[in-house]
Amino acid sequence: MVRKRRTELPGGGESSESQETRGGRGGAQNPPEQQLPQQGAGRWGPQRGGYGGRGGGGRIPPQPHHGASPEYQQGQGSQQYQRGPPPQRRGGIAIGRGSVAPAGGPSRPPAPELHQAMQAPYQATVTTTPVPYGSPAGTYVEAGSSSQSPEPTPSEVTEQIEQLGIQSEAAPSQAMQPASSKSMRFPLRPGKGSSGTKCVVKANHFFAELPDKDLHQYDVSITPEVTSRGVNRAVMAQLVKLYRESHLGKRLPAYDGRKSLYTAGPLPFVSKEFRIMLIDEEDGPGGTREREFRVVIKLAARADLHHLGMFLQGRQADAPQEALQVLDIVLRELPTSRYCPVGRSFYSPNLGRRQPLGEGLESWRGFYQSIRPTQMGLSLNIDMSSTAFIEPLPVIDFVAQLLNREVSARPLSDADRVKIKKALRGVRVEVTHRGNMRRKYRISGLTSQTTRELTFPVDEGGTMKYVVEYFQETYGFVIQHTQWPCLQVGNQQRPNYLPMEVCKIVEGQRYSKRLNERQITALLKVTCQRPYERERDILQTVHHNVYAEDPYAKEFGIKISEKLAQVEARILPAPWLKYHDSGREKDCLPQVGQWNMMNKRMVNGGTINNWICINFARNVQDSMARTFCHELAQMCITSGMAVNPEPLLPVVSGRPDQVERVLKSRFHDVMTKLHPHGKDLDLLIVILPDNNGSLYGTKG
Repeated sequence: MVRKRRTELPGGGESSESQETRGGRGGAQNPPEQQLPQQGAGRWGPQRGGYGGRGGGGRIPPQPHHGASPEYQQGQGSQQYQRGPPPQRRGGIAIGRGSVAPAGGPSRPPAPELHQAMQAPYQATVTTTPVPYGSPAGTYVEAGSSSQSPEPTPSEVTEQIEQLGIQSEAAPSQAMQPASSKSMRFPLRPGKGSSGTKCVVKANHFFAELPDKDLHQYDVSITPEVTSRGVNRAVMAQLVKLYRESHLGKRLPAYDGRKSLYTAGPLPFVSKEFRIMLIDEEDGPGGTREREFRVVIKLAARADLHHLGMFLQGRQADAPQEALQVLDIVLRELPTSRYCPVGRSFYSPNLGRRQPLGEGLESWRGFYQSIRPTQMGLSLNIDMSSTAFIEPLPVIDFVAQLLNREVSARPLSDADRVKIKKALRGVRVEVTHRGNMRRKYRISGLTSQTTRELTFPVDEGGTMKYVVEYFQETYGFVIQHTQWPCLQVGNQQRPNYLPMEVCKIVEGQRYSKRLNERQITALLKVTCQRPYERERDILQTVHHNVYAEDPYAKEFGIKISEKLAQVEARILPAPWLKYHDSGREKDCLPQVGQWNMMNKRMVNGGTINNWICINFARNVQDSMARTFCHELAQMCITSGMAVNPEPLLPVVSGRPDQVERVLKSRFHDVMTKLHPHGKDLDLLIVILPDNNGSLYGTKG
């Protein structure tokens, strides 16, 4: 690897945002492959740690938690079950979203809603009153030194924690429970639905036992602050490894990766400071780089599960989101360490066969999970999902797939460079020319020069050496694709250069950019499953996760059933559909949720007076486009719409690389003709060349 001098401007480089805060880099500049060896494959590795007492009696309110990025999922359950009668549907099964299949009956594609209605027909009055919590009596600290603070006795710690539940109404905002004292009266339920055919269906919910634990929340402060949850979790994992037995009261805490820590019982302190050492194993200019983190853990509040129990019994109106959040975080701890977390989902190549999506991407199978309150009790909602990941290929092979041609066929064009830079920017790679010494780097751009032309300074005197010569003399590696640019890694002030053929993409990187139409189609094809297939995969996922052996679930007393929930449902009769009396068929009864529009006319069809067509497909002749538009207009008229059979302007063809120019020109012609009459264009028909979604000249 080659490093450029600080005084020179990088060519063709482009920086990318760092995923975490890094230390400064200084000193003389050296070729990157002359750095110290790096051991381990992870980004951060444990080293050593220390701790010290710290004072402070204030408490910070619980931090809100965010996170859910869109993926292609097959149903995730409703976000919050509503109290009240289930809505009457025209057809289908009135059950929960994410249902798998009717037990003993035919499978049906739709996944209807699972409504959580109160079953007891009574009129209830619920009053919620705030239970204020107070601040601790104090923390124990010795001024001047953070490493010699006296430890509080168990009785003193217990006394301070108990005061959280008996303080006067001075600070009600600190309590993790509803703070409304307004009395609410619910209307009587008019009755239960009885129409349709009763049946029992299986839903992708697994009942959970409510833990009988005294849950506590602690605020976590990590200095220096980093934006990566992975680094935060590595710091906390090292802290628990070092001090669980000696300073955490043998507790196994659950951490949200940000600012909150939860325990099943109190820790033996109110506030304490720890110091943790980790190793930065990525992009370090001088080999292994240790980094110290200061971690402060401070008691914040107690999570009251009593109100969650009241809500599940129908005696409280609002679901206590804080308690549900704690249980969700606990059940996410083990999957987060096993799989690749994305929002509320987890992905792994071991959860299903990888499927190629094209252009260097592949689909990974995963699962979504979330704890939910239902009328039948607490349940864990699990469903299967898929999303796109970058294939862990050699960069040369990835580029060949991206460009859909052999890499040695011809030199790269400017369009090729732009496409490669856009696809690889921010991607992590590892070098392969040094045996087991596989350093990892993050790509920030491409060099403007080819590899054969690229030079770098080898000493402070400015002596220059070609990259090709350096790799052959230093590593005995002969670069084959010298006509290709090098990858630029690091920042633009001190960029490093790596030939593409010595780099391999690191596994487990989700592709977050926009997919083209072909990739979306391939991903949806992987995601689409029949109900019995989804049931099989969901049960396999539950068996693979082994919730009964989850140490975090055991610590917090959470038990998850391994059987799908059985839910009573009704298949509602399909309604008759009314069409216009002028058609051959005036009404229709859908069969299995579908029907045909043949011989039917809409009761109130739309009107299209002014329309045009633009053809960007080179393999579609103008005569074919005119025939298509004519047949489309006739079909609309037959179906009861009022459509002008002739376009406002003749069908025009355009090149795929002139989309914007053709659209603007045609729009100008249309408005010139319609504007004097105060009319607008009703319909624009565009014929695209293919379904890959890539048209030159478009912005997006």
